Amino acid sequence: LLFYKGSMLVILPKIIMLHKNIFYVLYSLSSQIWTTLKMPISLHHWNFIMKPSCPEVPLHPVASSAEAELRIKRIMEKLDQRIPPRPFTRVTTTTSAAHSTATILHPRGAYCRGDQLDILLEVRDHLGHRKIYGGDFLRARMSSPALKAGASGKVTDFNNGTYLVSFTLFWEGWVSLSLLLIHPSEGVLALWRARNQGYDKVIFTGQFASGTSHVNTDCALVLNSSTELCEYLDTQDQEAFYCVRPQHAPCAALTHMHSKNKDISYLSKQEWRLFERSNVGVEIMENNTISVSKCNKKTVPMKKKCEFGMASTVPGGHVWKDTWNPVSCSLAPIKMKECLSGKFIYLMGDSTIRQWMEYFKNSISTLKSVDLHESGKFRHQLAVDLDKSINIQWQKHGYPLIGSLTYSVKEIEYIARVIDRTGGEKNTIIVISLGQHFRPFPIDVFIRRALNVHKAVQRLLLRSPDTMVIIKSENIREMHNDVERFSDFHGYIQYLAINDIFQDLNVDIIDAWDITIAYGTNSVHPPQSVVRNQINILLNYIC
Repeated sequence: LLFYKGSMLVILPKIIMLHKNIFYVLYSLSSQIWTTLKMPISLHHWNFIMKPSCPEVPLHPVASSAEAELRIKRIMEKLDQRIPPRPFTRVTTTTSAAHSTATILHPRGAYCRGDQLDILLEVRDHLGHRKIYGGDFLRARMSSPALKAGASGKVTDFNNGTYLVSFTLFWEGWVSLSLLLIHPSEGVLALWRARNQGYDKVIFTGQFASGTSHVNTDCALVLNSSTELCEYLDTQDQEAFYCVRPQHAPCAALTHMHSKNKDISYLSKQEWRLFERSNVGVEIMENNTISVSKCNKKTVPMKKKCEFGMASTVPGGHVWKDTWNPVSCSLAPIKMKECLSGKFIYLMGDSTIRQWMEYFKNSISTLKSVDLHESGKFRHQLAVDLDKSINIQWQKHGYPLIGSLTYSVKEIEYIARVIDRTGGEKNTIIVISLGQHFRPFPIDVFIRRALNVHKAVQRLLLRSPDTMVIIKSENIREMHNDVERFSDFHGYIQYLAINDIFQDLNVDIIDAWDITIAYGTNSVHPPQSVVRNQINILLNYIC
C-alpha cells in the first residue's frame, strides 16, 4: 500500500474492514490523510541520527528553545521553594506521627452538615521535640465506609511545625477523620534530591529487527555510553530518546521495548529508614470519629449542572453512596450512548486513561473494536459505533513508557504530534493523562513534556477553538511500593506543575487526584466505580 516515487511517499487506497460487510476506504490528500474514521495517521515519527562514540561526556537530553528552557527553570524554582533544605542527621530528629498532636479547634458535642471542622496539627520528632519547620507530606481524609462516603481535607502548612487541617462536613452520620504522615519533611527532601539526581533508575531494552533474528540493546533518556548511539529525535520539540546502535541493524529497525528497574538508589542508608513500610503513611489521628447531624438547616439550594470551564474548589467534592458529588455544581445522570453520538473521543496517555477506553467498550454494547494489527497492552485501540457515528480511540504517550512486558514502538510518538495532526471541531474531545511513567525521572523531563503538549493544545485551540480539551490528573497509587521511584510525592509535584502549566488555556482538568483520595483507593488503577465517576464528569461536560 506504500511505495516511494522519487522522494514522494504515495499511499494507495487501502480497504479496512470494520465489521461484518461494512468497509472504509482510506485515501491520501497531499500531506494529510483524511478518513471517515477521522483517525490521525502518522507517516513518520522520528529523525534517526547516529551519534558518534564519546566516552568522556554523557549524552544529555537535547536542548530546546531558550524560551522553553527559561520556563522550565521558572517552574522548577517554584517547586524548589516548596521543598527547602532541611537538616537531617538521624531518624530520631525527623517527624514522628506518634509524638505529633492533632487538636480539634472549637470542639462540639454535635456537628452539623455543611460545617467546617478545623484541626491544628503540631508536629514533633521521635524525641518529642517540637519541630520548627514544615514541609511534611500529609494526606487528610474523612470517610464513612457504611455510607460509601469520603472526601479529602485541605492542609495548610504554616512552615513552622504547625498545620491547619480543614474538613467540610458534607454528609450526616458517623464520620471518621484521618491524617496520614506519608513522608516527613526530611524524607520529602531526600526523594526530591534523589529524583533529580539520575535518569538511570529504570533500564530500557530496545529490540531491533535484524533479518530473521532480533538484537537487543540498552536504551534511555540519557545514555552514558562509549559506543555509537541511535537518537530518536522529535525535531519540532527537541525531545529525544536514545539506544545503543546494534552492530548489524540500522537505527530505523527498532521495533519493541521493555523496561525493568535498575538496582540503584540515590538515597543513603540513613534516608532509606524513612521509607521502611512502618514509616510510610502512618496515622496521626487514631480513633477520631465524630457525629454529624442535619441540624434542621435549610434545604441546600439546587446547584447548577456541571459544565466545561467551571472554577474548581478545594476539595473538589465528596463521594456519597459510591457517587462523586462536586462542590460547585451537580452531575446529572447521562445516557452515554446518546451523549457520544457523533463524537470523536481521543484518549491520549497512560494506562489510567486506557481504563476509560475499556469502560467505554464495556458500557456501549454496539461499540465495536477495530483490529489495528498491534499487540500488547500498549497497543493503539480504536472502537466505533457506525450507526451512532461514535469514534473512540486510545493512544499511548511517547517515551518514557515503563513496562516489564515487551511492547511495540513501531507507532510510538509524542502526544504533541498527534494533537498537531488533529483537525478538531465542536464534536472532537481530547482527554490527556500524563504522569505515572515520569515519576522515576528528573522533574524537568515531565515539565518539558507538559509544556510541549501545552503548546500543541494552544495551536489546536487557535485553529479550532470549539475543540474540547480535558486534562485528567494523576490517580494516587499504592503507598508502599517502590517509594523512591513511584511515591505519590512525585505525583503530587507533577499535579502542581500541570495545573500551573495549563491554567492559561481554555481546558478543563478532571481532578482524579482529589477524587481518588476521596475514594481512598491507593491504587494506580482504581476500581470501575471510580472510573465510572471520572467518565461521568466528562459526559456532563460534553452533554
